[in-house]
Amino acid sequence: MRSGFTGWSAVAMLVLAAVSQAACGKSQTDAAAGAGSDAKPLRQVEILNVSYDPTRELYERINGAFSRSYAAKTGVSVTVKQSHGGSAKQARAVMDGLEADVVTLGLAYDIDAIAKAGLVDPAWQTRLPNESTPFTSTVVFLVRQGNPKGIRDWDDLVKPGVAVITPNPKTSSGGRWNYLAAWGYAKDKTGGDAGGLDFVSRLYKNVPVLDSGARGSTTTFVERGLGDVLIAWETEALLAKSQPGGEKFEIVVPSVSIVAQTPIAVVDKVVDKHGTRAVAEAYARFLFTPEAQAIAVSEFYRPTTPPEGVESHFAKARLFTIQDEFGGWNAAQAAHFADGAAFDQIYSPGR
Repeated sequence: MRSGFTGWSAVAMLVLAAVSQAACGKSQTDAAAGAGSDAKPLRQVEILNVSYDPTRELYERINGAFSRSYAAKTGVSVTVKQSHGGSAKQARAVMDGLEADVVTLGLAYDIDAIAKAGLVDPAWQTRLPNESTPFTSTVVFLVRQGNPKGIRDWDDLVKPGVAVITPNPKTSSGGRWNYLAAWGYAKDKTGGDAGGLDFVSRLYKNVPVLDSGARGSTTTFVERGLGDVLIAWETEALLAKSQPGGEKFEIVVPSVSIVAQTPIAVVDKVVDKHGTRAVAEAYARFLFTPEAQAIAVSEFYRPTTPPEGVESHFAKARLFTIQDEFGGWNAAQAAHFADGAAFDQIYSPGR
């Protein structure tokens, strides 16, 4: 099934323009009301958002919008710095001393690990709407123009001679979502985990290289020209299609996929050390505002509080959640990605 994305981004941009115009108008009015010949310079604050691989463009735009909004409301000038990499590696970096004020990682398990290290309140998911998840995505396939290998659904990825590009699920949140989407499809089709294990075993025999992060896999497929199909976040596939040369690729939506949740948490120990709690919490709340949600849509993320008329422009597929299929992230991690678990049993480098 090939998705119908044509024209949806134009609608998203119109929504974003309307939201941004209203926000800018209010910001300019508020700033003008407080300005005068004796106006004081803005106080400077810096925070660090440690995020996962594909979110560079998203947070560059959100950070600018937040800084403008916060300065207009408070008189405080905020610089939001960014750090990106595989989600699990980013979580480990924070636990090892990278002083993130907020983390926006690719799966809740990685933030739970930071919480277990004593840096984040264990109840972090109760602080914000939708289990502290401002945006979601799902897993789709990116193929080359004309779809020469005839990729239509998951079963086509395990055929002989099909080279599949996907990131390493040991280091990449995108890689884990891809793996679990494939396992869930096969489990439902065969009626059990034995079918899931057999399917992913055959799938990863068709994977010639495992990059450490989702953006690296996109680069491998799009720029280096390796592989017949990229298993990707919908965001990455749509981004590749929107770039110069995007006509060389097509998006294929599988019959079944997974809801990929991308949560946020304030890193309590760090913000209390830095004195940045108020700014970090305002930043986290901003991600759920209409302005940030519209930016997310225009950067190909699915909003959790969608601007009117936008959500329907995303591809339709039957989606399951990690809770429904695997019993949550703790159970999925133990069964599939812990040392010696299912992935280690079916994949060994250089095999």
